Amino acid sequence: MSPQPKNLGELRHSPWAEEKFAKRTVRQELRENLLAKMEKGEPLFPGVHGYDDTVIPQIVNAILSRHHFILLGLRGQAKSRILRDLVGFMDAQVPMIAGCEIHDNPYSPICRACHDRIAAEGDATPISWLGRDHRYVEKLATPDVTIADMIGDVDPIKAARAGRNLSDELTIHYGLLPRANRGVFAINELPDLAGKIQVGLFNIMQEGDVQIKGYPIRMALDVLLVFTANPEDYTARGKIITPLKDRIGSEIRTHYPPTVAEGMEITAQEAWTSRDGRGRVEVPDYIREIVEEVAFQAREDKRVDRRSGVSQRLPISALENVLSSAEQRAIRSHDSAVVARVSDVYSAIPSMTGKIELEYEGEMRGAESIARELIRLAIGKTFSKYFPNVSFQPVVQWFEAGGELKLQTNASSAETLAQLKKIQGLFEHLDTLGVRAKDDAAVQTSAAEFILEGLWAHKRISRSEERGFYGEARKTPEPRDPREPSGGRLPRRQFN
Repeated sequence: MSPQPKNLGELRHSPWAEEKFAKRTVRQELRENLLAKMEKGEPLFPGVHGYDDTVIPQIVNAILSRHHFILLGLRGQAKSRILRDLVGFMDAQVPMIAGCEIHDNPYSPICRACHDRIAAEGDATPISWLGRDHRYVEKLATPDVTIADMIGDVDPIKAARAGRNLSDELTIHYGLLPRANRGVFAINELPDLAGKIQVGLFNIMQEGDVQIKGYPIRMALDVLLVFTANPEDYTARGKIITPLKDRIGSEIRTHYPPTVAEGMEITAQEAWTSRDGRGRVEVPDYIREIVEEVAFQAREDKRVDRRSGVSQRLPISALENVLSSAEQRAIRSHDSAVVARVSDVYSAIPSMTGKIELEYEGEMRGAESIARELIRLAIGKTFSKYFPNVSFQPVVQWFEAGGELKLQTNASSAETLAQLKKIQGLFEHLDTLGVRAKDDAAVQTSAAEFILEGLWAHKRISRSEERGFYGEARKTPEPRDPREPSGGRLPRRQFN
């Protein structure tokens, strides 16, 4: 491989020839590299799940059309991740004029300093190389962002040192947008950006000119502008000015995972479950499904604010907390294996309540109370999936006959398993969960507890903090008074 060119003269006689790269924009570069990836069958957005048939094809269309675009979606829908993955469609390195603040293309510089330098030094103008990781600039929009932050401002110190007039272009201190030249500039939560700043953006997008301190400067920036926004802000509150909306080429709506299975795939990828503790660490599939189902139930619950959404971060954080609770129990009870149980899901409530925005009715009940109800609903739905046509009548009868079981938090799995085995008919159904009699106590205990929690969720047995699991004893019907009619009440006396 030939060494990289170090000056403009060497660059002209390298594979980076002027006729190919002089007018190649960043959007054209993204388009060409995207097409090459598609021809090779390479994954376009690795690690992004659930969007293969919806969001990703629309993003591909936007890039192929060389559009600026906006991602509309609720929180926790991988919007920022997608934007950061756009650098994967860029060249590994591109040449720039050494020392330029805005990464000027050596063949078509736009800043005055680079024009002057090439005029003075010619082919000896030094060249440096810009990696793709340095070609992505991201800004979180806040109301206090100024035009100086985004576009730039006059630097009086620079003017004084160089003895220049303040209206001279060389006195400018460039903002974030010019510094993103030849790259991607992402703005998160666009509606929070002040209107006058949005005006500066659409001028750059369309006309390529701005005004700094009252004098116009032509800056034909080569940049792809991408945005994110909450659809409620974008449509209802109307905080994106119309001319800017008109200049955004594509509007793409993101969404939460459509199925529990896809949600579990995302959570498994993002959650930290490969712990560095001692012994085996295991989270059974039914526990993972319960955790994921909590988020799905919350998104459908009328007491939860749907405009705010329920982030995918909820099951991710909850799963991490579930495993931490299981770790804590295993250490205290000296178990050799760490196996998560349903009780650990309740211990993870603190990781859920902060991620659920409640409506008035929910606020009256309280976040923790709502979280407990959502977990119970999630357990019930998951239980029905694994045991759709199983009656568990022997188990229910054992409790109805007066049986009670309170599981001790710090008891070892072996001790808890011995208690659970007293329940008639319970262990006959563990094989449905993939659990065998030869499996260790922690695995069997987790599966048995799931069945009891499922029966409680379906109101087949009862449970309380004081008594644990118990059943309502059957009441023997009292003999009916022969004078009493079949309706169960004596006839009223008639008085004259």
